[in-house]
Amino acid sequence: MGAATTAGGVATPSDEVAVKKKRGPKAPGPPWWIYIAVAGVVIFCLLPFYWLLNISFKTGPDLSSADIFPPNPTLDNYTSIFQNDDFVRSLGNSAVVSLTTTFLGIVVGAFAAYALARLKMNFKFILLGIVLSISTFPQIAIAAPLFRLWTDIGLYNTLIGLVIPYLTFALPLSIYILVSFFREIPRDLEEAALVDGATNFEAFRKVIVPLAAPGLATTAILAFIAAWNEFLLASTLTSSREARTVPVAISQFTGSSQFEVPLGTQSAASVVISIPLIILVLLFQKRIVAGLTAGAVKG
Repeated sequence: MGAATTAGGVATPSDEVAVKKKRGPKAPGPPWWIYIAVAGVVIFCLLPFYWLLNISFKTGPDLSSADIFPPNPTLDNYTSIFQNDDFVRSLGNSAVVSLTTTFLGIVVGAFAAYALARLKMNFKFILLGIVLSISTFPQIAIAAPLFRLWTDIGLYNTLIGLVIPYLTFALPLSIYILVSFFREIPRDLEEAALVDGATNFEAFRKVIVPLAAPGLATTAILAFIAAWNEFLLASTLTSSREARTVPVAISQFTGSSQFEVPLGTQSAASVVISIPLIILVLLFQKRIVAGLTAGAVKG
């Protein structure tokens, strides 16, 4: 019965059957309980944010209800926070401080990480350990000394007075992630660029940095999130709207009376400041995963 192929070299149905037999049966899919477990984890993670969103659409007596859906949804809370000049100013302050911290952390951290990954130096491991140990210091341990120092030298209640301590926590994270990423980039690529006439800086800028883009994106996003959400140092080192960041501004919201907790406006403001972070993670989720897993597997 039929040949393997026709005269023109076109595969016959018998060929397709033979190929399917060689491939064997399809691998079984994941068991049903995996889907249930994943759904449970997703609901567990999203439920607090949904409840925050739910409260942000409530006002008056509805705030004390436990309804799954707002009985009388309204945007009054969102309108109120954007009519608050202190909140709008604090959004700008947070953006300036977070972006500046992220930029400086990436630039300085990239050079430091490249040096630790490439240069031959003694006690490199000890130096990296010292850098990482800085990030383990509790913020409360440096808040009071910084308050006194910043007051004496005139950096209290300024944006630069927030960027400097934020960098002490952003830099160790940046260096740690980028060191492991730079180590995975073959040295041959740099050497080829040097042979072609590039300087060391040009090889770093034109060869290493583009290849390290996932690690740089991961570091930038994590540094930005940490600076955007920071509260303790911001509340200690600022005292007015000129330098107050948005987490501190939200904590100082007041109700219509001294006995009213402003749950509605605080929830609406929390939703607003979460939106930039959610957009960043959704846009760069692949790069975040690639950066966090860099160096985890060799070969």
